[in-house]
Amino acid sequence: MSEPLILIPARMASTRLPGKPLADIHGVPMIVHVWRRAMEARAGRVAVAAAEQEIAAAVTRAGGESILTKPDHPSGSDRVFEAAMKLDPAARHDVIVNLQGDLPTLDPALILEVLAPLSDPAVDISTLVTMSRSDSERTNPNVPKAILAMAADGRQGRALYFTRALAPWGDGPIFGHIGMYAYRRKALERFVGMPPSPLEKREKLEQLRALEAGMNITARVVDIKLLEVDTPEDLERARAMLDPKGRRT
Repeated sequence: MSEPLILIPARMASTRLPGKPLADIHGVPMIVHVWRRAMEARAGRVAVAAAEQEIAAAVTRAGGESILTKPDHPSGSDRVFEAAMKLDPAARHDVIVNLQGDLPTLDPALILEVLAPLSDPAVDISTLVTMSRSDSERTNPNVPKAILAMAADGRQGRALYFTRALAPWGDGPIFGHIGMYAYRRKALERFVGMPPSPLEKREKLEQLRALEAGMNITARVVDIKLLEVDTPEDLERARAMLDPKGRRT
């Protein structure tokens, strides 16, 4: 496996937190914090796939790499694919990481974790899950659940399904899905080239498109919760979790 290309899709449109990528956290735009966390992982080349010029400019001013993409992509995966084609037309990077742009408090170690399942050549796409520990998480439709065929060591499992419902039934762990992905380049190209699938549209979970097409998604189990900044309240929590120099406290 060659050095991964880590791409962070970002766009200004957000119904609950307009202008989210440029939200100020201790004097630094949120998207720059995410770029810094990705760089700290030392896992590969990092760039921001920006829908608007102001996002690209903010990253460039901070010393980062950015690429301007079409503003009207239907998903982050489509934006990441366009950026990969522009930044790496010779296909030197055979693994593409799609890292959400609203994770300013990200533990960089998670980028290494999401790459681990791709050591198996049978895996097309890898992602992360964490064990749901409360009833509110288990029953919250905004926390998608991953149903996994677990490996013997319990560290990862092949995804059988993703759902917003509480599943599977009975005793045992319930895994909440973390929306970070590492794609083999050919798998990403195939994925974005397919139309939305019936189950994807029903559950509103795009990873089901890959499962319905017979692709292998393997999820790594991590013992950590991510703060996704979606609301002004989330933004205040992120500010409290980072010190004035932008380091995790």
